[in-house]
Amino acid sequence: MKKYTYTKTSDTRTGFGDALYELGKTNPDVVGLVADLTGSLKMNAFAEEFPERFFQIGIAEANMIGMAAGMTIGGKIPFAGTFANFATGRVYDQIRQTLAYSNKNVKIAASHAGITLGEDGATHQIMEDIGLMKMLPNMTVIVPCDYNQTKAATIAAAEHIGPVYLRFGRPKVPIFTPENVKFEIGKADVLNEGTDVTIFACGHLVWKAIEACEILEEKGISAEIINIHTIKPLDNEAILKSVAKTRAVVTAEEHMMNGGMGDSVAQLLARKLPTPVEMVAVDDKFGESGKPEELMTKFGIDTINIVEAAETVLKRK
Repeated sequence: MKKYTYTKTSDTRTGFGDALYELGKTNPDVVGLVADLTGSLKMNAFAEEFPERFFQIGIAEANMIGMAAGMTIGGKIPFAGTFANFATGRVYDQIRQTLAYSNKNVKIAASHAGITLGEDGATHQIMEDIGLMKMLPNMTVIVPCDYNQTKAATIAAAEHIGPVYLRFGRPKVPIFTPENVKFEIGKADVLNEGTDVTIFACGHLVWKAIEACEILEEKGISAEIINIHTIKPLDNEAILKSVAKTRAVVTAEEHMMNGGMGDSVAQLLARKLPTPVEMVAVDDKFGESGKPEELMTKFGIDTINIVEAAETVLKRK
């Protein structure tokens, strides 16, 4: 398999913050809004450099979404930032009516997503947000895998016309994708070519998929790894091309099994190319307080779970 290494780690939210600062310097229409979490969203540099384009809304997420929508009417490109739990669940009505239905050019910057939020516990560890967002017409849903890809995805989101849900996290994860590669919305990345099983992964689970691929190779199993960084629009062509070759699928994500990336892949295959699928995701449970890596193991979304899912699905071919 293709060997992936890394020398640095970083939280993906920092990739967002650094990209927003760069966008501030190159595009005067980019504005930032935040719901009392400037530091957590890594929006400090933008706020300090462009105070006239930064708006601290306080703990009033619904107001923030409405204000952002209004700003688009004047040609602005608002990035509205808060924790993923508050960015979706708390303000779903505003997002549905004011952004998606009206097709407003707002970018929802959602940090601290998933179970790797860790010690903050179940109330903050939203694992339903991808489903909530992908079901909305006009909404684009992006889940990048590391610092470099999050930075590139943020820049691409600013160039895209229409509402975008950009999901990233708090824990430091390996930086393994190349720097300064243009992010293509809706175009999956093939990280490793294989013949026995295809592993589709997004977000923090992409690196876990790479680790799993190495273990599978030692077992004589050839795994294809595809980074589905854009959940919507889904890269149907890349998925079907890979699965036509391998005829076995594993999906891996830091999200509920219901409504996530795996759900989208399975729906596509059910319609176009019926194939055995195993899903590595949280199975209908709320999270709990703990260290991110320990929680990933407990809730069954770690490297070994991907390996076991691949072995299981191969028996179903």
